Amino acid sequence: MDAGRGTPAGVGEYIAALLASAKMGGQVTHHRLLPGAEPVFAPSRLPWPRAIGNLLEERGVRLYSHQALATDHIRAGHSVVVATPTASGKSLIYNLPVLERHLHDPDARALYLFPLKALAQDQLAAFTALTATWPEAARPTAALYDGDTSDHFRRKIRRDPPTVLVSNPEMLHLGILPHHEQWAAFLAGLTHVVVDEAHTYRGVFGAHMAQVFRRLNRLAGRYGARPTYVLCTATVGNPGELASGLIGAGDSAPVVVEEPGAMAETPRPADAPVVIDTSGAPQGPRHFVFLNPEQSPATAAIDLLKAALARNLRTIVYCRSRRMTELVSLWAGSQSGPYKERISAYRAGFLPEERRSIEARMASGELLAVVSTSALELGIDIGGLDVCILVGYPGTVMATLQRGGRVGRAQQESAVIVVAGEDALDQYFARNPEDFFSRPPEKAVVNPDNEVILARHLECAAAELPLSADEPWLQSAGARRAVRELRKQSLLLQSADGRQWLAARKRPQRLVDLRGTGQSYSIEDQAGAVIGSVDGFRAWRETHPGAVYLHRGRTYVIEEVDPGRAAIRAKEANVSWFTRTRGQKSTDILEETERLAIGRCLVCRGRLRITERITGYEKRATSGNRLLTIVPLDVPPQVFETEGLWYVIPDAVRAGLEERFLHFMGSIHALEHALIGLLPLQVMADRNDFGGISIPLHPQTGLPCVFVYDGLPGGAGLTRQAFAGARELLEATRRVVGACPCEDGCPSCVHSPKCGSGNRPISKQGALALLDELLAPGGEGDALCRELRISPAPESLDGHLNGRLEANLNAEAGASLDIRPRETPGTPFANAPRQEKIMENRPATPASSPVPDSLTVHIPVPPPRHYVVFDVETRRSAAEVGGWHKAGQMGVSVTVLYDSLADDYFSYSQDELPALFERLRAAETVVGFNSLRFDYAVLTPFAPFELRALPSLDLLQRIKERLNYRISLDNLGQATLGEPKSADGLQALQWWKEGRCEEIAAYCRKDVDLTRRLYLFGLREGYLLFTNKAGQRVRVPVDFGQRP
Repeated sequence: MDAGRGTPAGVGEYIAALLASAKMGGQVTHHRLLPGAEPVFAPSRLPWPRAIGNLLEERGVRLYSHQALATDHIRAGHSVVVATPTASGKSLIYNLPVLERHLHDPDARALYLFPLKALAQDQLAAFTALTATWPEAARPTAALYDGDTSDHFRRKIRRDPPTVLVSNPEMLHLGILPHHEQWAAFLAGLTHVVVDEAHTYRGVFGAHMAQVFRRLNRLAGRYGARPTYVLCTATVGNPGELASGLIGAGDSAPVVVEEPGAMAETPRPADAPVVIDTSGAPQGPRHFVFLNPEQSPATAAIDLLKAALARNLRTIVYCRSRRMTELVSLWAGSQSGPYKERISAYRAGFLPEERRSIEARMASGELLAVVSTSALELGIDIGGLDVCILVGYPGTVMATLQRGGRVGRAQQESAVIVVAGEDALDQYFARNPEDFFSRPPEKAVVNPDNEVILARHLECAAAELPLSADEPWLQSAGARRAVRELRKQSLLLQSADGRQWLAARKRPQRLVDLRGTGQSYSIEDQAGAVIGSVDGFRAWRETHPGAVYLHRGRTYVIEEVDPGRAAIRAKEANVSWFTRTRGQKSTDILEETERLAIGRCLVCRGRLRITERITGYEKRATSGNRLLTIVPLDVPPQVFETEGLWYVIPDAVRAGLEERFLHFMGSIHALEHALIGLLPLQVMADRNDFGGISIPLHPQTGLPCVFVYDGLPGGAGLTRQAFAGARELLEATRRVVGACPCEDGCPSCVHSPKCGSGNRPISKQGALALLDELLAPGGEGDALCRELRISPAPESLDGHLNGRLEANLNAEAGASLDIRPRETPGTPFANAPRQEKIMENRPATPASSPVPDSLTVHIPVPPPRHYVVFDVETRRSAAEVGGWHKAGQMGVSVTVLYDSLADDYFSYSQDELPALFERLRAAETVVGFNSLRFDYAVLTPFAPFELRALPSLDLLQRIKERLNYRISLDNLGQATLGEPKSADGLQALQWWKEGRCEEIAAYCRKDVDLTRRLYLFGLREGYLLFTNKAGQRVRVPVDFGQRP
């Protein structure tokens, strides 16, 4: 691929030289020239205001067909999702309607959300430049509101919100929604919400953002606004489904509108976003090349870059890892030729002015190449690029097209070269390139029903504005389960009338990381400085004691994991090894929702419980990957529920493989790895988003099973999306494994980089034979579909019965109960068709009811036959005796006890305490308020036995266990019974000094009476009431029926 140094040459000559190259031509597995496209323009259905018309004319802008169609819908109040290629002019689609709305209504506001700071700054500058020629008084204002905005400007923005607020998801979640009262003017005027790069809102992040947008919609509605959403995304397979899932547009299917004239003719369900996915933007001819290198991908990329530089072609190199980026940059930095100063890294952490400098140098021709990680694919805005070199397949068709779209923006001829790595997907497309061009883009999956994440945002929503029982959020079975769990943890409390749910914590938003599933662990160096963080769900797997951790080019070894502080301590060390965990996993089938016969096997999907035990870790040499040692670990097992699919293999297939002396466990283990490696063909995901388990005999099916599940607690919806293509997944896996030239298995086919057992046992030949058998014609799959029984999961039998009991309790409380015949998980399916929706297999759950208390049914509990309630008043204060820990020295002025058998109150002085102790000892239950910590401590010096051995029920202790904080008797009495305390302890001490014992006894009797009535109220209703710091009367659930 040589060319005269500095000789101007076109992309066509560069590609021709590559194909003719003796060194690299033979490594090209496919070349295709995609023809260019001419622009397609269209007029707007309604004329623009003169100010905007002039703006477009001054800039020489004619709207492409997709721009005109999208703006027509936005101006009509329809939410849209625009799924067109990179550089197709998406920003005009939302900027023009926002400007028009500002001209008509200066109080209108818009929120622009961008996932990267660089994108936000670019768009802020672009929006400001649009109206730079307008009179200053008429110009819309715009401001950036992110983590770098100073406190002064934050206050200024809240006080006088701009026309356009440019921000990011985290600031919406943490800075706007929790403080919505301070944003009342902005939310009341909110007319447009722009969500850029919406395809990045998937997986964990997408599940969080789906709830954040629901919280935003809820608060905007509170202030009388109903914004129009404009979502911009790369070319994905399901833009309408993605947008609907994110913004909560309901289950109505979005309509795809491809022609401007279709808008008036096509019915559109309410709230469904309109899909705009036919681009009218022009495009230059583009070469696509797949190259399967004999050397390393980095070496091949360096050779390709050298040839491009020699032809003065402006080039961008995308690397999948920092290490590969460093290898390519190292070559560039070590060159002494004329191109040394014409190559630059373009990575995260650059200041805005550094980025602008690189972009300006690239545009002027001073720079010829940039080397970047894939993390910056969204933020790069460098025009005039000619060649894109992808070091490793980016993982999805969408990402490949997205990065390739960075070249040829000036409609010139361009080239995209994919240099395959050793991963299964890389090798699949290197050997099946036609499939890349024929398959549609992957579907971006968002799961708004993830109950783990839903619960956390329900708590956030309740903190922002009390949740009403009739809100749409609380009508689904998942939301009701989440509310019950939050109530069980006392994170949600009911209002006094039971019609609303309030958050127990003031700012739960601060505890929710949008990029994680649980509590985030901070990673600290030896000086205590925080150097990073990791999601609590992954902490033991990725940052266990002994793990090697990389941060900003430095190597650390993890010394300690402290779950109590949610902190991890790391020590900087220069080591020559890396670590990889080893472990064991098991799975329980909690619920089967669908099954499908495929050839000689059955595939099912449903809800799973995964138990993962990390048993140790491997130390492997950085150079050569050689195993150095295995270190055992003793860490707690990780148990979570998720969604998954599983292939059930008949015994005849297993027996057939064993008769051929093929290792069956190695066969299903290899199949599991290969399936996970190729699942990103079906959905937009990375193999790290999945987990897998292969079991030669699963106890619930009685047959071998291969499980693949979403690696996110609660499920990400990935395997649910992939289920329909379960047969195609097997077929693609057979092609990849069969085409791999290795003999015993490798990372390109059946090895996994994260296998907990070190890729042992593995049988590539067994996997091939197994795939052939499963895909062969036969009746076993249909038979399994009809007859397979899945027994209940261990430890879930009680839960199943409890579900039935709860349903019956709801029926008793007046809720409707579904009494239709229902098959249980142990029942075979008679005459089942090939594909079944197994709704009957779901555990019984309470029928949905608008009655608020249907979420919290309580059966009144009678008090025990003989119970006593008592309280103690002292002679001296804690200060007088030297502290609360010396309560035994306080003495007793008066003790009052209520005895249920006598139905009367009894008063005792210090000298009469033996009679008190006899009554305490005779009772079935001894009820008090702060009795365990205080009253017993005061009485202990006088007691003839251990008071804590009594069957005690301390109301204050029970309440603190639910709320994690204490509530006063006065607060509880006033909120629950409408009666406050008659005095306080300090007044009683003063009375003792004055000899007014009768008044002390009357006061103490009042406290006993309050405590008794609160006890009986809690038994009857299942809750007490208190007034929180916001002045709201709320319920605290109590279980006083649970005997001490």
